[in-house]
Amino acid sequence: MEITLDGRAAIVTGGSKGIGFAIATRFAASGADVAIIARGREALDQAVKTIGTTAKGRIIGIQGDVAISADLERAYGEAMRAFGKIDIIVNNAGTSRTGAFEEITDEIWREDFDQKLFAAIRLTRLAWPQMKARRWGRVINVLNVGAKAARPKSAPTSITRAAGMALTKVLAGEGAPHNVLVNALLVGFIEADQHVRAAKKAGIPLKDYIDARIKDVPIGRIGRAEEFANLACFLVSDAASYITGTAINVDGGRSPVV
Repeated sequence: MEITLDGRAAIVTGGSKGIGFAIATRFAASGADVAIIARGREALDQAVKTIGTTAKGRIIGIQGDVAISADLERAYGEAMRAFGKIDIIVNNAGTSRTGAFEEITDEIWREDFDQKLFAAIRLTRLAWPQMKARRWGRVINVLNVGAKAARPKSAPTSITRAAGMALTKVLAGEGAPHNVLVNALLVGFIEADQHVRAAKKAGIPLKDYIDARIKDVPIGRIGRAEEFANLACFLVSDAASYITGTAINVDGGRSPVV
């Protein structure tokens, strides 16, 4: 099936690296105009340059911290001025911060909620009225499988991601009568910079780190960011026009919850 996003305009947060970068690349190659938002200017510029080599649509990089409301509003305004509309939002920015419950301070809780949940709320709220008015919109919330099956020492990430799944369901119900469709994609063990950092912190080779982690992945390997991006591209296309309110695991069968 050939997916086309010709004439659509998208915002992808955390789009300069990893899964966000793969999604932005896939969208742009499928014809969408894409604005990627990230904090680092150098990484943004490199991402725009790389994505531009295969893009059919326009690609722009906007520097900003989605955890800061004013930054997010400014970034959204820049994307609107560039494209004139926003059809698609991918709320992807965020880290997988975890720890023992008693060690998580109020500051850490606030940072996690601001970066993940409130960033998604605020950005979606900005675009929501125009999506409803045009009777076409797509929102994808990138979460992780801990949203459905939280493990010990998985807070605050599993908590904020579970809230993101509830947000997805609420928005899907409100958006459906206006053809604004909202879904969540739950990350399992997917290639990302955080695994490189984790291996380095543990003092082991990346391959050893991956081999240890894939033992509980039935499919037997780490997922590729491009595989995640392919599903995201399908969900924001007209081919998925009857899918909303879902939370789909992209985890090689790892999650115990469907």
